[in-house]
Amino acid sequence: MSSPERFAASSPYVAFDHLATMVALVHADGTCLFVNSAFENVLGLSRRSMLRGSLFDWMVEPATLRDVVGAVLRNEFSISRFEAQLRRPPGSSGDPLPVHVIVTQTDEPDLALVELVEIEQQTRQDREERALDQAQATKELIRNLAHEIKNPLGGIRGAAQLLQMEVESRGLSEYAQVIINEADRLQALVDRLLAPHRKPHVVGDVNIHEVCERVRALILAEFPKGLAVVRDYDTSIPEFRGDREQLIQAVLNIAHNAAQALHERIQAGDACIRLKTRIARQVTVGKQRYRLALELHILDNGPGIPESIRDRIFYPLVSGREGGSGLGLTLAQTFVQQHHGTIECESVPGNTDFKILIPLP
Repeated sequence: MSSPERFAASSPYVAFDHLATMVALVHADGTCLFVNSAFENVLGLSRRSMLRGSLFDWMVEPATLRDVVGAVLRNEFSISRFEAQLRRPPGSSGDPLPVHVIVTQTDEPDLALVELVEIEQQTRQDREERALDQAQATKELIRNLAHEIKNPLGGIRGAAQLLQMEVESRGLSEYAQVIINEADRLQALVDRLLAPHRKPHVVGDVNIHEVCERVRALILAEFPKGLAVVRDYDTSIPEFRGDREQLIQAVLNIAHNAAQALHERIQAGDACIRLKTRIARQVTVGKQRYRLALELHILDNGPGIPESIRDRIFYPLVSGREGGSGLGLTLAQTFVQQHHGTIECESVPGNTDFKILIPLP
């Protein structure tokens, strides 16, 4: 084993293997003293083969990185950032990968630290952070608003009941009953808004495929004709600790929305929902990195989510369906976040994909 490889295997730099971003320690000529496992995973190459070459060779335009590394090592500045493109390995069909490059000084004068952040990864992390902040703000808003509604609502209903007992006119009694019925409807809505915050988190061993099978049975029971619910499972996924009923409800809410959006294809007999499970490796959720995560996709071949609400589908009371409550996806997001996970959605006509990501032990 060469001295750089021995150094890479035994040095404290292996701590960089715990990062989700690509990291390399680089000499002025581009040769690497160390590359982390994220770099290996992205390029699909072994660390040993990467240490034999120059980091500059992996850039579409190597001159920029070469100049910046040289300037940092000459102490012209301590850190520099720029956008670049990382080449894929020879024989790969993938396009160059857009990256944000950060070059930093180290304590060793002949080494620069080069960090490459996938632009798509950074965008996803920013989106996840916004979603978490929005979900927390929504939770507080819902809780406060619901309590403010409940108190006068009880008074309105009680007054309507008293009025109904006092009036002799049948017409006025019917009006009073309308008030009572609407108050009950609003009370039910408030209870649904508060439900996920009231219900205790019951933790146990969860098999995600038992969750999917339960959802599949419920959907097919409601839509027995014209709809196929296809299984696409990775059966090697291990059990994990979680709230089984919450996860069933989260997946069911998404799948049920999909089935309702498929009504035209159900009539045509070619509607399809696919439940797909996979293992994701080295993922970052909520600024924390996990070695493994469950990736559950709920896909459908429906018309897609209207573009006008696509960025707001997880907000409460936002619905793309007439008569919808707009709470199903909000509750699904809440339940998944209680498992330290996230939900993302990509939708175009003919293909809508809800991806649930939950860290595994």
